[in-house]
Amino acid sequence: MKKFTKVLKYIVPYWRKAVLNVSFNLLSIIFSLFSVTMAIPFLGILFKNESLVTSIHPFTFSAASIKEYFYYYLSQMILDKGPAATLFFVSILIVLMTFFKTFFKYMAMYFLSPIRNGVVRDIRNSIYTKTLNLPLSYFSDERKGDIISRMTSDVQEIEWSIMSSLEMIFRDPISIIVYLGALFFMSTKLTLFVLVLLPLSGLIIGQLGKKLRKKSFLAQTKMGYLLSIIEETLGGLRIIKAFNAETKIADKFYKENNSYTRVMTSMLRRRDLASPLSEFLGTAVMVVIMWYGSSLVLADKSALTSQEFIGYLMLFYLLIAPVKSFSSAFYNIQKGMASADRIDGILLSKQEIKEKKNAKSIEDFSSSIEYKNVTFSYIKDTVLKDINIKIEKGKKIALVGQSGSGKSTLVDLLPRFYDISKGDILIDGISVKDYKILDLRNLMGNVNQESILFNDTVFNNIAFGVENATQEQVVEAAKVANAHEFIAKMPEAYQTNIGDRGSKLSGGQRQRISIARAVLKNPPIMILDEATSALDTESERLVQDALENLMRNRTSIVIAHRLSTVVNVDEIYVLQDGVIIEKGKHKDLIKIDGAYKRLYELQSFS
Repeated sequence: MKKFTKVLKYIVPYWRKAVLNVSFNLLSIIFSLFSVTMAIPFLGILFKNESLVTSIHPFTFSAASIKEYFYYYLSQMILDKGPAATLFFVSILIVLMTFFKTFFKYMAMYFLSPIRNGVVRDIRNSIYTKTLNLPLSYFSDERKGDIISRMTSDVQEIEWSIMSSLEMIFRDPISIIVYLGALFFMSTKLTLFVLVLLPLSGLIIGQLGKKLRKKSFLAQTKMGYLLSIIEETLGGLRIIKAFNAETKIADKFYKENNSYTRVMTSMLRRRDLASPLSEFLGTAVMVVIMWYGSSLVLADKSALTSQEFIGYLMLFYLLIAPVKSFSSAFYNIQKGMASADRIDGILLSKQEIKEKKNAKSIEDFSSSIEYKNVTFSYIKDTVLKDINIKIEKGKKIALVGQSGSGKSTLVDLLPRFYDISKGDILIDGISVKDYKILDLRNLMGNVNQESILFNDTVFNNIAFGVENATQEQVVEAAKVANAHEFIAKMPEAYQTNIGDRGSKLSGGQRQRISIARAVLKNPPIMILDEATSALDTESERLVQDALENLMRNRTSIVIAHRLSTVVNVDEIYVLQDGVIIEKGKHKDLIKIDGAYKRLYELQSFS
């Protein structure tokens, strides 16, 4: 119930529409009540056992007084116009009451639709915003497909289960209260008997709902696994085909799909049991009331007349519908709560990278960047140990070493993609934790080994993250990155769509667009993470020229796989198992005859 309350908090911005919805629902229920109670005098007139009311007491605002006045005027109509005309009048009243009932019901639904869709939109926005703000470490432990499943199918499940139940939540409790009030007014004794039976039905339904929630949670988790396999298949299709692994990956998918199908079948069987079970229990209760009420009427132990008892049964039948739909809503909510639990897995995740309340602004730096006694660990494993590096403004340094030595992690600490475990990172002598995160990251541009491009135009990919970039600025950035020539030859030049992740481009072209993006941002600090390691010789030459243009007059940190690309940097740091084992210029490190020289000679020999 606590989770359900959290979901309902999203309704608060729509409270005006919610008030209108409840108001129209109340009017619809009142007219529904009137249309049914009109059947009582209709039956009395039809069976000619309606007692005429010839005198009335002074009017008061009470149900008894209203009933007395209505029957008085009905009696006068019978005496003046005859039973047939009175029946026609009552029939017209029933039609009018039904019209207003349905009209107000539609108006209630009219104001419910924007609430339902707005809440789902807001939940989806909340998840997406939270996902953007979560640290990178969160995504190291989660399946990408499962996160997508939570943002899509789980939100969809909330829409279909919880939001579709809003109508019942807003309308049915009011219906139940109003109808029960009317039943109490007609016969307190009989209604108390009803109240003994209804909780027993609710208890049976409630037990089924608890099991449904567990099954639904498992089903949504299985769907997350399925989406993960699909995402991995699409991303690795080339490798799957190259290794003839179609059968292996298909068997994995079939296994998970069959497991999901079994869970869904079990869950749907439980859900589908709700409607027939509530219908059976409702009918059973109805029959018991008919038997008990009839025995009271026949034994003259009830104040109800025979036509009033029929009216009572009709009113009770009206009560069954909201009770039944309320029980269905209960099932749906239990099913939706499983998705809410999974969504909370994202929304309630800790925001490990936090900005201080009085964080400083920074637009440029004037002195240096310094890693001071930096140690970093992923949960238990220590990745970096006691790192000390100082980079003067305008200088270029390189980080080299074997894969897994901690090079990429070291540069990820500077923009606070992760926070250090010990030590500090300073810019102009001030800890990076004291700066505004947005300002800190604005100081830096990134070009990575894997070019991250989006399914959009060349122009929008280069201008990504730069507000109001002009055509001239984008073209100039492309020229600096040696990209303008091939872009100009494309079908629509800068307005050409480059496909998913830039699939329409070669590796070198993708990398040069990434460089153009960094050029346009024009940051004072450049981070290059093995930007040429995956390219052929010709592409590497073009990209390397572009990188030289990019690094000119900028403070640069270069992670190098090919050591030939960093021989001219100001200082090289050699990492091994998270520790700096050597540092110096290229020619000095060659003289040392250590790890750097061995790496360099190995590559030269290759």
